[in-house]
Parts: sequence; structure tokens; C-alpha cells
Amino acid sequence: MIVPKSFSDALPVLKKITDHGYEAYFVGGCVRDLLLQRDINDVDIATSATPDEIKQMFTKTVDVGIEHGTVLVLHEGEGFEITTFRSDSTYTDHRRPDEVTFIRTLEEDLKRRDFTMNAMAMSPSFELVDPFQGQKDLTARIIRTVGKATERFQEDALRMLRGARFAAQLDFTIEEETLKAMFSCSSLLSHVAVERKRMEMDKLLSGPKVSKGLYYLEKADLVKSMPYFPLDSKGCECVTNITLDQLNIQQRWAVVIIVLEIEDPVKFLKQWRHSTKRIRHVTSLVELFYARKKQPFTPYSLYKTGLEMAKEAEQLFSIIEMVKDEGKLLENLWNALPIKTKSELQVNGKDILSWINRSSGPWLGSILNEAEQDVIEGKVKNNSSELKKWVTQWHQKYENQY
Repeated sequence: MIVPKSFSDALPVLKKITDHGYEAYFVGGCVRDLLLQRDINDVDIATSATPDEIKQMFTKTVDVGIEHGTVLVLHEGEGFEITTFRSDSTYTDHRRPDEVTFIRTLEEDLKRRDFTMNAMAMSPSFELVDPFQGQKDLTARIIRTVGKATERFQEDALRMLRGARFAAQLDFTIEEETLKAMFSCSSLLSHVAVERKRMEMDKLLSGPKVSKGLYYLEKADLVKSMPYFPLDSKGCECVTNITLDQLNIQQRWAVVIIVLEIEDPVKFLKQWRHSTKRIRHVTSLVELFYARKKQPFTPYSLYKTGLEMAKEAEQLFSIIEMVKDEGKLLENLWNALPIKTKSELQVNGKDILSWINRSSGPWLGSILNEAEQDVIEGKVKNNSSELKKWVTQWHQKYENQY
């Protein structure tokens, strides 16, 4: 087995814990991804030592989630989250346990986790601990809950959305009884904060099999307990026919808006609690998509949009409409522009006022905007003498209108 750097970096931390007589294991998603040979960024560590015992072993720690038994250990410039084995009490809010109890048994800790593939642990010597046959389900590419599915979803309703997300990320199939439980418990998802749902949807939409994730959202009726998301079998089918591989998350949300024919993108994105910055980005992409359906980018529309945004919109258009991506053509068009920003225009308000004997007013902005457009479209050269002639002619033509 090739040991990823994230695991090897954490081994001295686990060894220090075991040297003090406690158990320590890699747990959860990092073990799953190691077995699947997927990229691993962070590792999660579980231990029989209590938070106080961990803090006595290491000189630099941060109480990042001490109420749930998690301590951040700083070791050689890196941070490692270490969580004490625990069992959970009731989940009154269907999201977080009312109370946690620290325990000394790994299997009891793994029993409270969501899916079998996430309920595995690995020792510092890379021996697998798999009491719920998670590796078997990994091999079969199946998502199955640990224990009774309805109990797991009643404890934490977000697990249902996570199931659909894992299906999209891993191209796995949700096991039949687990899917039935998702359907019967779907209304519980309304107890989960919108921000948490959006985070899961970002991950689902970023997966290589988005259509499969959306299929399970629709099949399990989860969409009724989410912010407005008019998904049906037709919408799932449309997404299946779109290749999303090269699209960023903003483009993928734009695909959702376009495919599901959402009439008010701003309202939709606000319901999902997106940031103002993302709302502007996604809505601009949607507007540019529909503009692009009417006609290709012109030099002036490209100039006003900017190259990177135009290329994103062109890519979105090509994928949805299944036509050639003209991104390279846009780059050539951009490189040929006489100016890239208004500051490069060889005329400003002071120049114009010195050339024309009249006071400033709204007309000044109009003439600058038209000069900018005519320079972009090649109707006048971007030099002071040519622009002076152009300004004089403009003023003679429009002086009575402004």
C-alpha cells in the first residue's frame, strides 16, 4: 500500500498517543478514500484518550470542538483533529446529539456513524478495523447505513442529503432499504439549516456523477424539504445529457437554473443562502448564456464582459447546447481589442471640456461611453488627434439633444 503524505505526516501523532497507552486510529472518510485510492487532504483521528488526556500529551492544542470531544493538535506546523471515542444520546433536533459520552471502545464509536463505508478505522500499522463490512460495500459500490437506516436519519437528517452527495461523488448506488428510509424520513430534512444543505449541494454538484445525486434527491423526495428546487425526472434526464466535468461550481449552479427553467435566479440563489459575490457571478453567467443564444460575442460585448467571464459563459453555452466551445476564438478577439479597460482610452472628461466650450453635465458621460464603444469597434483610432475630431463631430451632431 502506498501511504499518502497526509497519513505519514499524522503517524507521529498517533504513535505518541499509543506510546502513552491509549488507542488511536485513522477513521472515517480518509480510510474510505485510502481504500478507494482517492486524493486525501485531511485525516481524522479517533482515540480512547479523553480531550484532557490529549492536551496533557501535546504542548500545542486548540479546543476546536471540545464539547464533542475534539481537540486540534499542532505538530510540526500542521494541525490534526483528534476526537475521543464517544457515544451519542438522543437527537432532539434531528441534527446534533443532545449529549455525548466519552467511551474507551472503538467499535461503539464506529456504530454511531452514518454509512458503513465511513465506519471503518485503520491502526497506525495500517490494519483495517471494519465491524460493519464497509469494505465489502465499497467493493460493491453501495451506500448503506450503519444499523437501521431510519434510526440513523432520525438522529441526523442531513445524512440523507449526504447519501445523495456521496452517490454523485463516488458514482455509488444507494442500497434499497437505505433509499426507502430516506423517502420515509425525508420531511426531517426541514430541520436542517439551509447553509448546511447548500454546503452538501455544492459537493453534490461538484461530483463527477451529478445526475445520479439529483436522481436520489428526486427519488427520495428530499427536494420537498429543501429550499426551492423544482427537480423532476425530466430535469434529472436533462442533466444526464450534459457533460459537467470541466465546469466550476458557479457554472454548475447556472446549469441548474437553466435546465430547471428557474424564472427568478436571484430569488432562487438567495433562498439557498449563497453569498452576494456568488449570486452576482451565477446570475451574470445565466444572463450571458441567454444573450449568447441570440448571437455570438462581439468585440464590444466581450470588452464589457471581460475575457474570463466570457469564456465561462461560452463554455456553459457550448456544453448545454452541445456545440463547439469558441473559447480560443474569444481569446483571439480579446487580444485584438485596441483597449482592454476604459483607462486606456486616450481621452477623458477634462480633454473633452477643453475641446468644447460648454459646462459639464450628463452629456459628458454619454460621449465618453460612445467614444469607448467606437474605439472598440474600430470606428475611430485610439489617439488624441483622431478622438478630438470624433468629439467635435459628435458635439455638432448631438449638441441640441444634451
